[in-house]
Amino acid sequence: LGADGAFSPVRARMMKLDRFEYSQSYLEHGYKELHIPSAADLNLDPARHDGWALEPNALHIWPRGGAMMIALPNPDKTFTCTLFWPHTGPHGFDQLETSQDVERFFREHYPDAVPLIPRLAQDFLRNPTASLVTVRCWPWVHLCEGGDKAVAILGDAAHAIVPFYGQGMNSAFEDVRILAESLERHNDDFARALPEFQQLRKPNADAIADMAIENFVEMRDKVGSPAFLWRKRIEHTLHDWFPAAMIPRYNLISFSTVPYVEARQQGERINARIKLGVATILAATILALGVIGPVRFSVAALTAAFAWFVLTRPSRPAR
Repeated sequence: LGADGAFSPVRARMMKLDRFEYSQSYLEHGYKELHIPSAADLNLDPARHDGWALEPNALHIWPRGGAMMIALPNPDKTFTCTLFWPHTGPHGFDQLETSQDVERFFREHYPDAVPLIPRLAQDFLRNPTASLVTVRCWPWVHLCEGGDKAVAILGDAAHAIVPFYGQGMNSAFEDVRILAESLERHNDDFARALPEFQQLRKPNADAIADMAIENFVEMRDKVGSPAFLWRKRIEHTLHDWFPAAMIPRYNLISFSTVPYVEARQQGERINARIKLGVATILAATILALGVIGPVRFSVAALTAAFAWFVLTRPSRPAR
C-alpha cells in the first residue's frame, strides 16, 4: 500500500503502467503562514477571550476578493494566520519584497490584523510560500497476474486536495475505513477487496476535491457579500425548521460520515429549493404589482419571467 503523499514515489512507478491516468492541477494561489501570539504576549486583556487575542471558537476570515487571510486558534492560546494570495499580481506574494512593502500593504488591506502580528514583516519575508495542488489519478490498484500480489495507493497519493474544507486527512482516514470494510467483506482477499475499494472511493475523492475548490472561492470572494450571508441565514433557518431533511452540506462533510457525493447532492438540493423559493416570492410580488396597477401587467409579466430565469439558472462552476 502506498500512502506516501501528494508526490508519491509509488504512484510514480504506477504511472509507467499502460492506461494509467494522472493529472495535477495547481491553483494560481499559494499560501504563507504568520503568527498571532497569545493575549498576554500582546499585552491584551487575557480575560476577554480566555487568553486568546481573538475569539477562539471561530474561523476568522479576511476576504479580499481574489485573496484572503484566515486565522485558526492553537491550544497554546496563539493563532496561526494563513495568507492565501495569488503568486503574482496586484495582491500577489511577488509584490512584497521589503519590510516596508509588507508593513504598507498590510496597513492598507488588513489594518485590524497588524497590531496582532508583532513579527509581521520578519515572518512574511522569512516563512516560505507554498503551492496548492489537486491530484487525480486512476486506477489506484494494480493486480499482478494471478492476483496473488497487488499494489494500491490511498490518501494524498491517490487524491491530494486543497485544504479549504479541512478534509485532506479525513479523506485519507475514510480510505482506510472503506478498505478495511472491503477486506472484511471479502475475507482478506485482496484480489476482490482492492478493486471494490477503489470503485467505492474514487467518486467521493473527486467530489471533495471539487468542493474544496468551491469552498475556497466562497471563503475568498463571497463571505463578505450581504446576499451570500442572507442566503446562509435562509439555509440555517431551514435546517432549524427541518433538522433531518435540510442538513447543510458543510455539516454533512465536517460532522458526519455521509459520503462526499451524497453531501454534495444534498447541498445542491437545498440550493435549488432556496433559489426556487426566492424566485417564486419575487415573481409573485412583481406580478401582483402588475395586477393592482402600479405597473403595466405586460411589463410586470416580462420582469417576473426574467427574474425567475436569473434566479433559477444553474450556478457556474467555481474557479
